[in-house]
Amino acid sequence: MAQWVWGTAALAGLSIISITTLASAQPSLQVVYPPNDHQTTAAQIFLIGTGAPDQPVLLNGEPIGDRSELGHFAPSRPLAPGPNTFTLTQGDQTVSITVTRVASGPVLPETLGFAEGSLLPGADIARQPGDWVCLGAVAPANATVTAALAGQTYSLMPQGDRADLPPNSAVLTDQASPIATAGPSRYESCFMAETPGDLGQPVYRLTQNGATVTATAPGSVSILDASAIVVVEVTAAAGVARTGPSTDYSRLTPLPQGTRARVTGREGDWLRLDYGGWIRASETQTVAGAGLPRSLIRGVTSRQVPGWTELYFPLQVPVPVSLQQDTDTFTLTLHNTVPQTDTIYVTEDGLIERLDWNPVLPDQVQYRVNLKPDQQWGYKLRYEGTTLVLSLRQPPTVQTAQPLVGTTILVDPGHGGDELGALGPNGTPEKTPNLDVSLLLQAALEARGATVIMTRTDDSTVGVNDRPAQINQIEPTLALSIHYNALPDSGDALNTAGIGAFWFHTQAHSLAQFLHDHLVAELDRPSYGVFWNNLALTRPHVAPSVLLELGFMINPTEFEWITDPQEQVRLAEALAEGVELWVQQTAAE
Repeated sequence: MAQWVWGTAALAGLSIISITTLASAQPSLQVVYPPNDHQTTAAQIFLIGTGAPDQPVLLNGEPIGDRSELGHFAPSRPLAPGPNTFTLTQGDQTVSITVTRVASGPVLPETLGFAEGSLLPGADIARQPGDWVCLGAVAPANATVTAALAGQTYSLMPQGDRADLPPNSAVLTDQASPIATAGPSRYESCFMAETPGDLGQPVYRLTQNGATVTATAPGSVSILDASAIVVVEVTAAAGVARTGPSTDYSRLTPLPQGTRARVTGREGDWLRLDYGGWIRASETQTVAGAGLPRSLIRGVTSRQVPGWTELYFPLQVPVPVSLQQDTDTFTLTLHNTVPQTDTIYVTEDGLIERLDWNPVLPDQVQYRVNLKPDQQWGYKLRYEGTTLVLSLRQPPTVQTAQPLVGTTILVDPGHGGDELGALGPNGTPEKTPNLDVSLLLQAALEARGATVIMTRTDDSTVGVNDRPAQINQIEPTLALSIHYNALPDSGDALNTAGIGAFWFHTQAHSLAQFLHDHLVAELDRPSYGVFWNNLALTRPHVAPSVLLELGFMINPTEFEWITDPQEQVRLAEALAEGVELWVQQTAAE
């Protein structure tokens, strides 16, 4: 199971006690998910378990159909708001589970009041003069809501025409359409403040049917002095920049260590930098007495080092950067930079066809590396003093007869140790087939001449951040993370199956697509699809890195295929063959 932010965490974590009990007692009737007293916002739930195959299993008095040959089941049932009780019986065995459907959005108190946690700002914020500052609250419909701040009173208007959006994971169950707003109303008012100073905490007033309540927002509002320059420097090896001030927002190009930028806003422990990205304050340090971090750039040069082409962008100060990869181009944007570029030299190495540049006035410059066809293989980005170094990876040199000879392939068996992953109907944790297939894959790749690096070779715990760190350290030819899948509660466990592949950077797309297509065809398996996904094991950009979901642990029939030793051998051989063919075709082009 990949690192989804879903209810499937319960599928892996909350069932540990159940597994222990089942392993010791081995009853015929087992339910491994959901755990008793499970809470979910989904409108339905699947129940995963197993029973003796020669006897019916009743769910609330009705027989469960579509069980596998070994008696596994995964029916879905609708959920009413509040507690729902499911009773499963087989012979004289009975299992009862309560699942509570809770509201998906803010919940109003039973008496007149604002929804808990809805008052804005939720943390201290600082904005530039001329920035929008928005005040907001969730309150009953048809109420009057105002906010008092720094001697001004703002009337908040209901935002009834604004739809809600499901989580990103809804793409994986084809449920990503906007949702019509229901339930409590969001009230909002925005203003621009021009004068620097501390405005304090907004005090909200709610009136309905002659009754009034007040509440103070947890965060305060301040307006920065635009003439006071605060500069920070990125201290993390790769500062995580985002489109907004929380981990809910999308990632931008990581900022290399040493990057400097002016702070133009704050929200809680997040800083908004002058080029627009947000970063945690803990990944930076303030540079005392620093001037405005702006730079000129002139000549650009390159050199070759073994396996890489390095481009050098000499700057006066390390500025924020953005990268955009396309199939045959690589575009680098330098922010807070004015070009005086008249001379560029790029070595002839078979990788770069041409380097173009384009000013984006008033203070950006873009350099576009035109690559020869299908030459994306990975990159690195760093500052050496104030010179930005962009290292573009050259494709490996391969032998036609033995394309994997001389390659290094990192294989990552997902989960392990205390991290169980998804659970099969009989309680088998995903970590077990992950390792079984990965060890078989290791042997199959080594038989084809590859050097294989494993993130684990036994049932041990490997930190989720340690795995991509190992990819970045080793710089393998490519990296494969081996997983089996699960679904959020809103999914259909019984009717969802197949091979899935996930990629993030351009150089990994063709690998993900090729391996997915190869396995589906060679093994005659269903297709779950190929997804762009921002996962820890797809984010490394030093090499093509993909995460494979080779089937669904929660699908009763597919689970039997997943745990069949002979099918595991076929899968590993087909996967190794696919890797060999992809390297042969891609590196030779």
